[in-house]
Amino acid sequence: MTKQMFLKELREALENDLSGQIVEDNVNYYSNYISDEVRGGQSEEDVVGGLGDPWVIARNIIDSPGGAASQTEAYETIDERDGAQSSSETYRSAPFDTWWKKLLAVLTVVMVVVIVVAIVTGVVSLLAPIVIPVLIIMVIVRAIGGRS
Repeated sequence: MTKQMFLKELREALENDLSGQIVEDNVNYYSNYISDEVRGGQSEEDVVGGLGDPWVIARNIIDSPGGAASQTEAYETIDERDGAQSSSETYRSAPFDTWWKKLLAVLTVVMVVVIVVAIVTGVVSLLAPIVIPVLIIMVIVRAIGGRS
């Protein structure tokens, strides 16, 4: 993959969830990083290959605190020479910071409500054949017992 293809895919992945300035900052960071490494003697394909999938990088950036990672937080790669991870620590994102997490939360609440309603109606339908005749008998007994 070339530098331009990598940056295009990264931009596409980031534009869905982040503002224009944050997208530009991150794309510029990776563009500068690739250029610096190429100037340092590595081939463009090796540098881009070492970075990994731009969609995975975009997900890490989006999931980072505030939706935009700093340059050291955003860069995660595997050093192909020794297999060691050469990134800074990763961070957990806020529980409901993206639209799909909010949708998942709403769907979870709806499912819980549906399950509770189903259980309550099931219990009522099981007890109704027993409780209704008992109530009718109690009413008749009270009515007859009140007249004597």
